[in-house]
Amino acid sequence: MKNSKESSKKGAGENAPSQVTVAPAADAATNLGALFLECLKDIYWAENALVKALPNMEANATDPSLKSSIKDHLAVTKNQVVRLETIFELLGQEAQGKKCEAMAGLILEGNGILEETHPGPVRDAGIIAASQKVEHYEIATYGTLLAFAKALGENDAAKLLQQTLAEEIEADKILTDVAIVSVNADAMELTGVAEKRM
Repeated sequence: MKNSKESSKKGAGENAPSQVTVAPAADAATNLGALFLECLKDIYWAENALVKALPNMEANATDPSLKSSIKDHLAVTKNQVVRLETIFELLGQEAQGKKCEAMAGLILEGNGILEETHPGPVRDAGIIAASQKVEHYEIATYGTLLAFAKALGENDAAKLLQQTLAEEIEADKILTDVAIVSVNADAMELTGVAEKRM
């Protein structure tokens, strides 16, 4: 029998439902080409959602470098949407999105950070944190899509995906630089002021 100390150390997974084999949907992918196409639809929806979400992030940012990087990345994102449309065309498919639950959640979380922070450096730090989560998701997605395209011999699509992957890696680096050069230090100064008032 476990003592009370041991039972209070339960991990999050202990109350999780038991593992079951999931039955595939009627239209589930049966080959890598179909999975590749489904993943493209997912990221196409995600990029279009970001085109709508980024202006709000820019409007709520106060650091000039952060505002500029978000504005620049909006233009890059619009080009990435066009690039994805080209990939659909190369595959002989109509460009269409399928709701990306991950991106929808990341955008919702980003909006939550705006509500949970006062305008200024602390909110800017939150915007960077939310934006980097998005970038890391996109880096993972485009890296996977690139690997799929190469495996499928879709070389033209692979070249376009490589371009987008490089842009997402660069965007993440820019956000890190903005955080290190100004935003985090400015937010820390406010932390010191808040502690002195307590």
